[in-house]
Amino acid sequence: MDVARWLDDLADGLSEHGWMSFDMTPWLGSQLLQSLQQEIIVLDQSDALKAAGIGRGSAPVRDRSVRRDKIAWLQGATPAQLALFECLEDLRVGLNQRLFLGLKRVEAHYATYHSGDFYTAHVDSFQGRASRIVSFVLYLNDDWQPGDGGALQIYGRTNNNASDAVILPEMGRVVLFMSEEIRHGVLEAHRTRYSLACWFRQDEIPFLL
Repeated sequence: MDVARWLDDLADGLSEHGWMSFDMTPWLGSQLLQSLQQEIIVLDQSDALKAAGIGRGSAPVRDRSVRRDKIAWLQGATPAQLALFECLEDLRVGLNQRLFLGLKRVEAHYATYHSGDFYTAHVDSFQGRASRIVSFVLYLNDDWQPGDGGALQIYGRTNNNASDAVILPEMGRVVLFMSEEIRHGVLEAHRTRYSLACWFRQDEIPFLL
């Protein structure tokens, strides 16, 4: 795999459209994807994921009319998580070299949507906060079909009321987008949906988990 050319294509896509969707399998490898999938399945089955909130700070609001997923933050505590963070570090450096974004660190969590769960359209960061700059979502679902729901709906830069794309959460599929610009939402899932969300940030102070 020509990583430099791949990074060039990602940078071009972010610059032109504000988002990109691509298959991450050639970079991460099937074994790492399967390890990450197994981790989130175990966390889900052991009730280790917690209901996600909206807003930042120490007391996010839990509003089931807005989002219904459950999450668990990654701490680099397993070989699979460490391998993922190594790949994300390469991506951080590559994006900085090409787009001069000043990305300093990454945070990540697993997310599970059970049947009936969704997340209404939103942006990941408010304009001018200089915190979350680039969002990265990796999907960990085998044999996902359109009838399973749970697709990611992307709203483009030119018309925030019309979606640019609807992306199925298929194994190894990644969506990369500018956190302050691109509205997106998760349509209602009809089976359990697994994903991993990451944010490349400009601030240096780690988010307190």
